[in-house]
Amino acid sequence: MTTDARLLSARRGAALRPFLDDTLSALDVRGDGRSSTTWVPRHTAGVVVGDVVALGIALLAALIVSLRLTGGWEPSTPWVLGGVATLWLAALAGSGGYNRYHCGTGSEEYRAIGRAAVVTLAVVSAAALIADSRDARTVLLPFVAVAFVGTLANHAVMRQRLAWLRQRSSHLMDTIVVGREDRVAAMIREFHAAPQAGFRVVGACVPAATTGRGPVTIEGVPVVGTPGSAISAVDQLGCDVVAVSSDADLAGAPLRRLGWSLAERKIDLLVSPGIVEVAGPRLSLRPAAGLSMLHVEQPADGTARLLLKRITDTVGAGCIVLLALPVLAAIFVAVRLGDGGPAFFLQERVGQGGRTFRMIKFRTMVTDAEARLAQLSREGHVNTMLFKDKSDPRITRVGRILRKYSLDELPQLLNVLKGDMSLVGPRPPLAREVADYESDAMQRLRVLPGMTGLWQISGRSDLDWEQSLRLDLWYVDNWTPMLDWQILARTAKAVVRASGAY
Repeated sequence: MTTDARLLSARRGAALRPFLDDTLSALDVRGDGRSSTTWVPRHTAGVVVGDVVALGIALLAALIVSLRLTGGWEPSTPWVLGGVATLWLAALAGSGGYNRYHCGTGSEEYRAIGRAAVVTLAVVSAAALIADSRDARTVLLPFVAVAFVGTLANHAVMRQRLAWLRQRSSHLMDTIVVGREDRVAAMIREFHAAPQAGFRVVGACVPAATTGRGPVTIEGVPVVGTPGSAISAVDQLGCDVVAVSSDADLAGAPLRRLGWSLAERKIDLLVSPGIVEVAGPRLSLRPAAGLSMLHVEQPADGTARLLLKRITDTVGAGCIVLLALPVLAAIFVAVRLGDGGPAFFLQERVGQGGRTFRMIKFRTMVTDAEARLAQLSREGHVNTMLFKDKSDPRITRVGRILRKYSLDELPQLLNVLKGDMSLVGPRPPLAREVADYESDAMQRLRVLPGMTGLWQISGRSDLDWEQSLRLDLWYVDNWTPMLDWQILARTAKAVVRASGAY
């Protein structure tokens, strides 16, 4: 920053100081200039210690394998493994495994572990090949495998701990949001809805903040200045992050100057691209005519990915059916003995491309449930569009237990094997629901419906229609094989908790 620019910034700060002091005093906002990220070194140290423990276990496992297979190991083997462990930690740090913005949210932290595993395995394999050491390969391969699993487990546990702390307003990064009032309000709502992301909004900078016409607060957050005085607000509040909403007035030179000033203060700058329902992997910066353009890639519907998804569905559903045969048989008998009716319930659902199919479930309602639907009282329901009622009298005693743990949906594995459904996807809708769809909702039919999905792990029947639709549309636009695996893993946890299911 030039001397003139610094003087101008100082004059603006002096002019704004009385307004900031009055606002912060009235709203009891911290204005001591101290950073809130003192937790970062402690958290990172905890993660590193866990990784070192995982590497120690991997070292022990590798030596045991070597002892069993070869009857011993070379004196230099422990030192070699120690060097590989150091390489692993360096590769993990270089891949962003300890970046605070990857902690507790998203999948980038796990991808960093995968990259570190690939780098480490490639280096040690090349070294073993050059040294022509078969014993080294015998020791190194189990070491890397156990280290990879142990590191994943450690980071997963630490993420859970961090999420728990953030839900209790700890381990957060103080953030100032800058931009137009409506966009700032939307961004604040998103930050408040996702505390696990780690952002605590302590101030907002919007136009007309000092003219008397601007708001005092936005979504409960104090307005502490205008976009042009954001640096003065940063100095006063001592925040860790400045988040800029998509706004034409904050593009180009003003945004560049803001970035320079924040870089001098070691404060991070986040800029919202204004595309709220597109995941990070689909966004990339590409130069075009001397400009940095945000490129939005096509949704993930390539032939290779679809083939991989189909193989995963077939193999996964087949294995689950074989393993769950005793459970399926027990449920079949329980439903039949409950009221003497059929064990299965078949219903027409709408699948990919609007094609209908017969979805199979264990019957959880009385045999004349459909006929009694028109007479059913709607009092106490949660989701009008999805016809969910916590106290639905049509549900049988056995059916209530099956629904609580989603056991009634196990026969849908047959639909997955037939190709009508996928293990992961949007909820399969009824024809009457599709008839009321608006144009946006029709996008749900671009992919196969799923036995589970984002709606299943995000609240199940407690979600309203708008929330369910938003999650389904996000999945349709951004699904990846890795996301499917994450959803499947989290589904088991949601089912065991039995929350939001009825």
